[in-house]
Amino acid sequence: MTEQTYAVEGMTCAHCAGAVSREVRRIEGVSDVRVDVAAGTLTVGATTPVSDDAIAAAVDEAGYTVVTAR
Repeated sequence: MTEQTYAVEGMTCAHCAGAVSREVRRIEGVSDVRVDVAAGTLTVGATTPVSDDAIAAAVDEAGYTVVTAR
């Protein structure tokens, strides 16, 4: 399993975290999603390679923006 953390802009509450989690979990290969609203981060675990572009698109669909991959 691989794990990648992203800085996400615009999340302020549990609803934000839920929206991001739902969209990212739809990506094939994603096995774990953890959102830390206070830190503004999204950590994604995957069983197969998942592109940063796919993660950014899912976060965008939820209404937020990936700033950087860490």
